Amino acid sequence: MTTLRFEDGTVHVDGDPDVGAALADLSSVEADPRSGGYRAPAMQYAAIRDALDAAGLNYDDRVAATTHSGLALTTTYDLREYQRAALDAWLDGDSRGVIELPTGAGKTVIAVAAMVAHSVPTLVVVPTIDLQDQWIRELETEFDVPVGRFGGGEQRQEALTVSTYDSAYLRADDVGGDFGLVVFDEVHHLGGAGYQDIPRFLTAPARLGLTATFERPDDAHEQVAELVGPRVYELAVDDLAGDHLADYEVRRIEVELTAEERGTYDEAQETFVNYLRTSGLSMQSGSDYQKLVMRSGTDPRAREALLAKQRARDVMMNSDAKVDKLARLLARHRDDRVIIFTASTDLVYRIARRFLVPPITSETGTKERREILTRFRDGTYDTVVAANVLDEGVDVPDANVGILLSGSGSEREFTQRLGRILRPKADGSTALLYELVSVETAEERVAERRR
Repeated sequence: MTTLRFEDGTVHVDGDPDVGAALADLSSVEADPRSGGYRAPAMQYAAIRDALDAAGLNYDDRVAATTHSGLALTTTYDLREYQRAALDAWLDGDSRGVIELPTGAGKTVIAVAAMVAHSVPTLVVVPTIDLQDQWIRELETEFDVPVGRFGGGEQRQEALTVSTYDSAYLRADDVGGDFGLVVFDEVHHLGGAGYQDIPRFLTAPARLGLTATFERPDDAHEQVAELVGPRVYELAVDDLAGDHLADYEVRRIEVELTAEERGTYDEAQETFVNYLRTSGLSMQSGSDYQKLVMRSGTDPRAREALLAKQRARDVMMNSDAKVDKLARLLARHRDDRVIIFTASTDLVYRIARRFLVPPITSETGTKERREILTRFRDGTYDTVVAANVLDEGVDVPDANVGILLSGSGSEREFTQRLGRILRPKADGSTALLYELVSVETAEERVAERRR
């Protein structure tokens, strides 16, 4: 009898001589001369099974013996109307696809409902240890079962297991046949070429991706759709604001550079632009920036231009007027819960020293970061300042005011930061996001792109 089994990130098919004809239309299936059978990436398991069923062939499915074992999961969650619609759209799509909802809209709740609907061994993949801890707490509380962990110095597998992307990349070819459902939180991370091996090495027929921003500027979301499934449901912030998320307002505040800052900015920008005129680079894409970086290693003019670009960027993003305006905003919102976002670690520490607020950067240790966020949650701190690290993958307590001092032109980054202040407020108040922009600089174009 034909046998299906998982081997090192692949599905191996052997036995019946009619198998080859049944699988002929699957381009990813190749003959395996060593075994006399056929082999394909593990993600083709469902397609292989369907092809064998269509051909009327009997087979011993040793993958299903592991991935389809019932868990009888139940949940106490009562899904909101849009969450139920999202879950139904995913189920109707053969339990494959991506759900795109704003930060704070309860994507985890939908994933829990998907796990209940299938009640099979499930792997949840997340980008950070903080988010891994959050998922483990959620699943242990909701299901009252042991939850395994791949990452954070531990490699313990259970029927429900939460892994970081890094650990899943290392373990997928070993455990990829053990799960019937895989949930990719912040699924846009699969746009990275290395991480794409994770879904390829998993047999899980059911695949759910969660994100607040599915599309990537490099179009890598198209590859994600092939590996996990297409986007099956989406709602924007404005669709939920007022009912399920807080009403919000974005206020753009323009600030002027000082005379000294203007001189430095204009000189640096002129050096950069003059180089571009003769370089053949337009800087309209990330690839042009990478070319500039590569040239700077051997071309003195390219290096001069790159350094000038950085000087101009530092001036426009970290201007004195922004810090002065921040002082007035903090005074205005002294009774609110405020998160200050920047793109500069140096600016974070400058603000922390001047306003005596706790800083969080990539240099902040895990224990210290958790302590700061705990104190922010319980009201000991009413303000924190962070450089990028709170954008995703961290369980951030509710805030009602965000102040964006600097950032990239990424729509994803802007959406994530806005989402940090959008959880519904008990008093029904409106969330505020201030966006400080240096006028007559490239930051004006950056601000337009991210909106």
